[in-house]
Amino acid sequence: MRRDSHNKNLIGICCVLGGTLALGVQDMIIKLISGIYPLHEIGFVRSIFAILLTCAFLKMEGGFTQLITKRPGAHLARGVLLIGANMAYFLGLASMPLADAAAIFFSAPLIITLLAVPLLGEKVGPRRWAAVFVGMLGVIIMLRPQTNVIQLVGLLPLVAAVCYASIQILARKLGATESASVMAFYVQACFLVFSIGFGLVFGSGWMSSGDNLTADFLLRAWSWPDVFGFGMMAACGMLVGIGGYLLSQAYRLAQARTVAPFEYAGLPFAVLLGFIVWGHLPDGLSLAGIALIAASGLYVFFRENENRKEQMAAEPVLHD
Repeated sequence: MRRDSHNKNLIGICCVLGGTLALGVQDMIIKLISGIYPLHEIGFVRSIFAILLTCAFLKMEGGFTQLITKRPGAHLARGVLLIGANMAYFLGLASMPLADAAAIFFSAPLIITLLAVPLLGEKVGPRRWAAVFVGMLGVIIMLRPQTNVIQLVGLLPLVAAVCYASIQILARKLGATESASVMAFYVQACFLVFSIGFGLVFGSGWMSSGDNLTADFLLRAWSWPDVFGFGMMAACGMLVGIGGYLLSQAYRLAQARTVAPFEYAGLPFAVLLGFIVWGHLPDGLSLAGIALIAASGLYVFFRENENRKEQMAAEPVLHD
């Protein structure tokens, strides 16, 4: 039994690392082609391939009858939040180094802790509040307020982190009745519909001035992709589908306290990919912010795990 548990944890860790790497490569590709194609076009093609892959997972996990749901409102809310998270993060990514955007986004676990108090009724002790404060201090460092004005583009990954945290809060409520593949299908379907609608309104480029890299990425005219561009967009869809599935499998097979810390492997992955592709390396200030965010996020997770153990130990044992 112990060996079986060890094997599942090991597989879970490998799934988390694989999923995190897949999503990191997806981010790198989107940043790479952000100067050529508009975000709504990339999102449209990506969602098509992600949905196709999710349908394959649905088939493997029980069939399409799972898509019949009694909670369409919750799925719609998660879809809208995913749209907000993706739009904000990728718009920020167009103008920021990959490692900086990823570091600010990784404040999401801290924001989940904040939101869990009013939305889930969870209690947070003084040590976890202190860790959240330290992590948010890291975010402020990443925003560079010493330049007399906060780096506004850096707020975009922070908005994405808030949206992502809200998605996870909803997932906790939905997870009791809905499978991971069903939740993934509906959020990708929402993004596909949004991309089509946004493209129909702004796809001609009538609002794009070309003066701002971030705004141009959002409002640039739709253009028919060449083989390379289409391949990159399709790869993004496959990567987000595979990455999401691997992360779901990790938490299904292994204990959350074992695999969750390995999600922070996304930070060194982002630094490495940013250096390989663009030659970007974080400066001392960015490294300090990254360290504070990662350390506080890991502490919050481990502290929650300790609290859970203490609660389980305090519960009375029932005997037959």
